[in-house]
Amino acid sequence: MSTKATPSKPRAARPCPICSKMSVDRFHPFCSDRCANIDLHRWLGGNYRIPSREPADFAESEVERDDGAED
Repeated sequence: MSTKATPSKPRAARPCPICSKMSVDRFHPFCSDRCANIDLHRWLGGNYRIPSREPADFAESEVERDDGAED
């Protein structure tokens, strides 16, 4: 049984989200390795996080549950 890989369709070129140049298939959706690394650095640095607020009593209620207290 042969397992030939089917050629994938080329992706439509879109603007790079970092520098707005047209993207390249090899680094899609980025235009280059440099822009891909900039984006990775932003992810690892926490720049893309979504801020949220935890309820003030959240930590206290979790401690009570861990101690075996029932609600």
